[in-house]
Amino acid sequence: MATPVLDKADAAGSPEPGFADSPYITVTFRIRRFNPEVSAEATWEDFQLEIDPKERVLDGLHKIKWDLDGTLTFRRSCAHGICGSDAMRINGKNRLACKTLIKDINPEKPITIEAIKGLTVLKDLVVDMEPFFQAYRDVMPFLITKDTNEPTRERLQSAEDRERFDDTTKCILCAACTSSCPVFWNDGQYFGPAAIVNAHRFIFDSRDEAGEQRLEILNDRDGVWRCRTTFNCTDACPRGIEVTKAIAEVKRALITRRY
Repeated sequence: MATPVLDKADAAGSPEPGFADSPYITVTFRIRRFNPEVSAEATWEDFQLEIDPKERVLDGLHKIKWDLDGTLTFRRSCAHGICGSDAMRINGKNRLACKTLIKDINPEKPITIEAIKGLTVLKDLVVDMEPFFQAYRDVMPFLITKDTNEPTRERLQSAEDRERFDDTTKCILCAACTSSCPVFWNDGQYFGPAAIVNAHRFIFDSRDEAGEQRLEILNDRDGVWRCRTTFNCTDACPRGIEVTKAIAEVKRALITRRY
């Protein structure tokens, strides 16, 4: 005859399911919805969720998309703060939904979520990123050398030379910095912080030979001089890049032609 064996949970004295304190809380997601096929006006819509406060805003959006309203539209990919796809305004600040925990943004009040500013909203939380990426392409974000032939050996660089532009290599092109900039909100022709950061990454690269060309591009009326040093971009960057400092260094390089 088999000897009865206690379940581990019973042995530990845990209460039966339904009697334990639940880790879940009720949270209201207030999302700015826009569907051009339905209306030319955006509206706010509330969704109530039972969610663990240690989960992320992205997890809440998934619950809404999968369980409550399949028409909710937003971008996301890696969900680990690397791809930059899910940048949005959460409680009035640009953040990555995949790096923002529910417990860190006062879940006792409605959590407001809307598309980033300065770019045309296509649907719900999705914006047209083409102007942003065009500015990025315009600064030629790739290594340029006078030798057009394929190199026969690696291009050597000292640790000190690499450190010079290390900070600006961290950009993930999420547009959080650019879409937090008041100048960009008012004039979409401004290159914006992200494009300048990516220009900085090559201007100060000792292996690159197109620094002068990039500086001239940013010397345009819509270039680096439009920056008003509000530090919004630095505050918004999810990667901790000192964006305002990088912009100031590009300005200094334009004046001194030393980089």
